[in-house]
Order: sequence, then C-alpha cells, then structure tokens
Amino acid sequence: MLVALAQMNAVIGDFDGNRERIVDFAEEAVGRGGGRIARRGEAGSGSFGSPDLLVFPELALCGYPPMDLLDQDSFVEANLAALRRLQRELPRGMAVAVGLVDRNRSGQGRPLVNEVAVILDGEIIFTQAKTLLPTYDVFDEARYFEPAPERRVLALGGRRIGFAICEDIWWEEPPVPGLRYPVDPVKDLLDAGADLIVVPSASPFHAGKLELRMRLSCNAAREGGVPLLYCNLLGANDSLVFDGRSFVLDAEGRRRIVSGWEEELIFADLASLGPEAKPAAGQDKLEMSRPEHWDEVERALVLGIRDYMRKCGFKKACVGLSGGIDSALVALLGAEAVGAENVTCISMPSRFSSRGSIDDSVEFCRNLGMRLESLPIEGPFTAYLDLLEPRFEGRPHDLTEENLQARIRGSLLMAWSNKFGSLLLTTGNKSELATGYCTLYGDMCGALAPIGDLFKTEVFALCRAINARSAGEGSRKAVIPEAIIEKPPSAELRANQTDQDSLPPYSLLDEVLELYIVRDLGAAEIVERGYDPLLVGRILTMVARSEYKRRQSAPVIKVSPRAFGTGRRIPIARVVHESSTR
Repeated sequence: MLVALAQMNAVIGDFDGNRERIVDFAEEAVGRGGGRIARRGEAGSGSFGSPDLLVFPELALCGYPPMDLLDQDSFVEANLAALRRLQRELPRGMAVAVGLVDRNRSGQGRPLVNEVAVILDGEIIFTQAKTLLPTYDVFDEARYFEPAPERRVLALGGRRIGFAICEDIWWEEPPVPGLRYPVDPVKDLLDAGADLIVVPSASPFHAGKLELRMRLSCNAAREGGVPLLYCNLLGANDSLVFDGRSFVLDAEGRRRIVSGWEEELIFADLASLGPEAKPAAGQDKLEMSRPEHWDEVERALVLGIRDYMRKCGFKKACVGLSGGIDSALVALLGAEAVGAENVTCISMPSRFSSRGSIDDSVEFCRNLGMRLESLPIEGPFTAYLDLLEPRFEGRPHDLTEENLQARIRGSLLMAWSNKFGSLLLTTGNKSELATGYCTLYGDMCGALAPIGDLFKTEVFALCRAINARSAGEGSRKAVIPEAIIEKPPSAELRANQTDQDSLPPYSLLDEVLELYIVRDLGAAEIVERGYDPLLVGRILTMVARSEYKRRQSAPVIKVSPRAFGTGRRIPIARVVHESSTR
C-alpha cells in the first residue's frame, strides 16, 4: 500500500482556495499535476505511482485555528459546502483523508466535531472525530467541539488504519503538569486492530517541538508494532507558526522520512515499514539534518512574517530603525520574508541619537540592500515641548518627555504605513514586553511583533548565529554590523541613557522572566533557586503592572512554549502578589 502525506498551507476561511489546493495536491499525487508540488520519499525509491491513500492535515479545509468563527453557522456551512465540492472534484481511484469541521449529529454535547473524512470515488466512506480536545496554552478546542465517543478503524487496501488527530497522540505525555486525559485514543485504535496509525495534525511550532512530536510518535509506533505517518500543517496564522516537518516512522519507531518547511507531498510505501522490514541505509536517522536551534527559530520567524503579510494582503513592510539590535533583527527577518526590496527602514533621529546609531543604520541597510529613509523628529518634538511648556511649567523633564519622542516616532511610522500600504513591523522583544520597558502608542505601534517571544539575550544569540552563518557562507563582513551587537542597549530618549538604568542586567532579568513566564514558577520558588528576593519582587511587580500594555500590543509570533498573547491570559485589574517572596 502506498500512502502520501500532503503537507499543506491552509488559509483560515478560504474555503475555495483551500479546496483548490487539496485538489492540486490530489492531482499531483496521481501524476496529473505537472510537477507543481515538491515530492519526497524514501531514499532510493525512485518514482511513485498513484497512492492508495492521500492524507491532509487537521482542519485543512477551513484552516487552523478558526476560533470563534466556528460560532457562525455560515462558516460551518461554507466548510461543508466545500466538502461536497471536493467529493465531486477529487480524482477517482484514490482515497483522500481531509480534516474539516462537521456537525455533531449525536444530539448531545457541543454542536461541532473536529473530524477527518475519507473520500473515495465521490463518497465519504469513513469519518473519525478527534477525541482529546486541548484547552491549555493557545488551544481552546473544548469550547467548540464534542470529543469522539469511539475510535474506529478504516479497512482499506488490505490495511486497518486508525486516525489519531493531533492531540490524540499526547495521552502518554500531556504537555501541562497535572493534566491527565481519561482516554488513550492510540491504545483504543490498536485494540480495534489498527495496523497503521495516521496522525493528521495542526501542531504549532515552538523551539524543540519536532523532537517532542517524534518521541511521542516513536513510542506509539514501537509499542503498537505498527508504522506511524504524521502529516502536519504548514504555514502561519496570526501568532502561530506551523512548521510542517511531517514524518514517517516504521513499525519499530525508526525515522524513515522527515519533510521540510515547505508545501510538499511525502510518499511512504508501507511494504517497507513493517516489523519484518530492514531499514534502508542511514534511514534510522533523520533524512533531513537536524536544524540548529537558532536556524529553527529564524525559519519560524521568517515564515510567520511572510504568511501574516500574504494572508492579510500586504506585499511591503516598514520598520523603525534605531541603530539598535532589536530593530536590525526585525528588518533582517522582514527582508528574508518578503525581499529586501519590499522593506523600508525609517530612521528617526533626535537630539539624543548618537552618531554611531545613525551610521550603523546606514551600514546595515547598505549590507542588505534595503531602502533607508530619514525623518528627524527634532522639529515635531520641539513643537510639542513648546505647546506643553506653559502647562508643565516648574516640572522637570522625566518619562513624559521620553515617551513623547517614542509616540512621535510611532505616529510617523503609522503615517508611512497608511500612505504606502506597507505593514509596520514592531520591534519590541519579550524582555521589554514583560517589564513594560516600551511605550504604548509609541514603539509598540505596529501590526506584528516578530521578536516579541525572544528575550533580549535570545535576540543577541540569534543575531550572532546569523552573522556566523553569513561568515560561513563566504560573506566578507557580518550582515549585522558588530557595532550594533556590541553597543550597550539604549532607547536614546535622554542623554547617556542605557537600558540598565531602568532594568537589571539582561542576563539576570531574562533568567527570572523565563522561570516566571515560561515555567510558571512563583516568586518563592524562584527565590529558592538562589535569586535575590528583592530583585525577584521588583521584576515580577514590573511584569504584573505592565499587563495593560501587553493587552494592547501587536500579535507576537510564538516560538517558545509560552508566549504573550492568547496562550497567557492574566487579568489587568487585580491584586499584585508577585512582589511577595514569603
């Protein structure tokens, strides 16, 4: 039996477009597509015939995650109408498993189910709903869907196939401490006689997630003695990046095929995946070399920017370039995503801007071939000061005047975005968003926060990794000028200012933030690890008091297990306990 996995990039709510992509993949799979889609298969397998089964990711027909669009009956109806058209349009002679939303026809529970439907020769021959509905982090599936009451197998091509939809393979190792699911869907499928497990998935990326998916899948394949085929969604929707990287495991849990970060078809001949089969030379390792950590993060951020812009209808981007490391990294990622010719960098020097920052911005844009515009803010800043001076008489310059500069810059950037139809990428990092070291309606202006899930120390590490790669590729000089990386971080909103005037050293700050935000440790638990109680109380209080800013910030591209946004929901108006360490 030959099975193909269609690693597809779906757009939420684009029923016609998603349906057409599904048909394109199907025609390519049977050899009628003219080679439009990349193919991958086991080493040495040569060309492929038509597969017996073609598998698409979870909710491929409507896109993932549809969230409260599922409350709109018209959305569900359009999804089902697209399914009916698929029944007519798909090539005959090949079974196609498609992820979609269906109505719960049991008469009780939630109105919808997250389902895989198998279509063969125009008929739906099998359906399986998802059993485990995650409600942690960015997920809220139990809000909409009713879990499957039973797990069944599909008899096809002499095989008995069990479909475990995404979370259904996570029973063994729930990703939230203390969470235990009441049902093990994979065990139920194996008990029902499944000799092949297929996992249609929409598993969002975070660094290291591929290894986690593989460990769970390898355990399931080994314990059941059956091959496992994992088909993951590709692309990005809002804050979430779906990295694809679908894979095929043999009956001993050995990795036979791992796909990349692009749309492609992955073919697997099940005859070579049974318990009695010998693996091809080298196939017990990844076919694709394991990406280094920072390469993986960079790929995810670039994909996140590219898809956000494409799916929102933007072809150009703009970035406020300060001469600092954060804005340089965002501009570079934007250039990788949509091309340097489509990114405009805007320098907005003030009376406090150093000559070095201005010169570094010029060198950086020259290195990448990006357009650089200069809009000095001294004129509007002076006009604001003159306007406010009679009302502020007798009061010293303070944070008010610093924020005023940031808000002038924010207004100029938004004006540029409006006039030229370019998407404004905001440049704040996770350390700044956590502590509130950013100006609402100032440097927080923008439609997307590409590095909002990278702590400042991670920004430095990623930039150094990018420069090291460019050197390895034969570049005679670092793409990001070393002066940008080496200079002490500064907002340059007053004379001789550095970030450490207001914040602890980033190396220490980020350790505490990681323990608190990502690992969910409380103040006392952090202090027990050897951190100063006063320092911990100060940092955690800053985080709590800045919640109102984050609620108004641009969407953050998620690359860690816990990012700011929908995966971290904290009340704004509350009693702040974080400063207590006893």
